[in-house]
Amino acid sequence: MNFSVDIKGWVEQNGRRLKVSEVEKILYEDIDAISFFGGEFVLRWNDCLARDHFGIIQDKCLPGVLICNGEEVRKIEPSYPLMELGQAIEKSVELRSDDGVVALSGGVDSALVAKQARRECLVVGMEGSHDLFRAKLVAKEFDLPLKSMVIPPLAIGEALQEVVKAIPRVTPVDASIATTLYFVTSFAQELGYERILAGQGADELFGGYARYLETETLAQDLERDFLGLAAQATRDQAVAALHGTYFSLPYLDVRVVQAAQAIPPDEKIKNGIRKCPLRDVAMRYMSPSIAYYEKKAMQYGSGVMREVKRLARKNGYKKSVQGYLGYLLKDEM
Repeated sequence: MNFSVDIKGWVEQNGRRLKVSEVEKILYEDIDAISFFGGEFVLRWNDCLARDHFGIIQDKCLPGVLICNGEEVRKIEPSYPLMELGQAIEKSVELRSDDGVVALSGGVDSALVAKQARRECLVVGMEGSHDLFRAKLVAKEFDLPLKSMVIPPLAIGEALQEVVKAIPRVTPVDASIATTLYFVTSFAQELGYERILAGQGADELFGGYARYLETETLAQDLERDFLGLAAQATRDQAVAALHGTYFSLPYLDVRVVQAAQAIPPDEKIKNGIRKCPLRDVAMRYMSPSIAYYEKKAMQYGSGVMREVKRLARKNGYKKSVQGYLGYLLKDEM
């Protein structure tokens, strides 16, 4: 068989990771089988290009389609029986745990991934930051190896200049998150990792944002924010690509998404507690002090947003971080 496939990421079928040779054999014998491929991948062969269902791995083609000779010829829609949420998360993490490092910030999202993956973890933050403290505490309880990077204040400005050129939407929130992830990915590269397991998607699936506490349209808000994850993934993977890495996202496994979306919205936030279903699963693996901890968003927990605001003021933009970011963009043109 003289047939080869270029694979970025990884492929699974029926819950089993496939070797490159297995992918090649399957596609050579029955191209229709690609419709049921799970995983996080971009596949290229001959004049064909395929991308995973949710588009975790970035490329120019749309997520979840196979394109041959410029035309869409298949949908990629892996189908699984509906699983209990905890089982779905276990399977999702298991499929991603053969390699990589876990980005651990100390919140329940990344803590659950770290506990199940049992891999080395990393955390980044400014000196004395919330995330450095929480990640160390969680890693100690789980008996997991943790590497910490203290971000030098002077490095924020340099990173920000690279980030604003790479991300598709430049806002204070996007830029500060992306700058935090810049250090996560550069640290992962320094440690010799390409794959970074992360907790993105949990807030949108399980109701993690503080604004959900006040909304009267929770179901619609969750649906809207879930659809917005594609833009977040584009931002995050663009930053990861700067360092030859990529984010692997267990909560955006099709099994986990199915299980999460089968849970009624009013069960996701109860008595002022957000992400209740995820916390209930986490309680099987960790103490309540971790499972029910309310963590700061990464741009605040790492201390990066505070430094970005300081840089804006220092450069004459006392009331407008957006103005400062616009200045950086203009300066790069």
